[in-house]
Amino acid sequence: MNRNINTSDTTLPILGITAYSGTGKTTLLKQVIPLLRQQHIRIGLIKHTHHNMDVDKPGKDSYELRKAGATQTLVASQQHWALMTETPDLPELNLYYLAGQFDANSLDLILVEGFKQEPIPKIALYRDGLNRNSIFRNNINLGFDEILDPYVLAIASDIPLATPLPQLDINQPEQIAAFIAEWLYSQKTIRY
Repeated sequence: MNRNINTSDTTLPILGITAYSGTGKTTLLKQVIPLLRQQHIRIGLIKHTHHNMDVDKPGKDSYELRKAGATQTLVASQQHWALMTETPDLPELNLYYLAGQFDANSLDLILVEGFKQEPIPKIALYRDGLNRNSIFRNNINLGFDEILDPYVLAIASDIPLATPLPQLDINQPEQIAAFIAEWLYSQKTIRY
């Protein structure tokens, strides 16, 4: 199986929440996800990290068995289970491969935190004073600031911005959840 193919084989809609570090992506998602759940939208989440991470703990049997050479380790209890896969030969993360690992029958939407360079629909977060020039290009001829990423559907900001894109209040998670739900329903893929 070639895990490096960049295809969108997943049948689930994918929506990115993108911003630079310190903008509040995780904080916002912690507020938005329960609001989407109240609307019976089942959420999967992919979070990108630049840090080396391990969900297992040294000294635990599962950690020791994985370190002994198991390529995949599934740890299960009655409440939840986790599959850890060693990927030392994977040259770079592939968002579509990761999304394909979800059970499409138990989800309606995959939210993605990070992976801001991926060509997926996104909501860009913006806070005043945090590197405005990194996401906008001033277009004096058109009288507004163009967003540099053509996949951005809307901007959630703490100040009004001169943009033709839909603008959401980053401090109103209900508004952002409503936008996500409307977008999801427009994709005609949610199961009622």
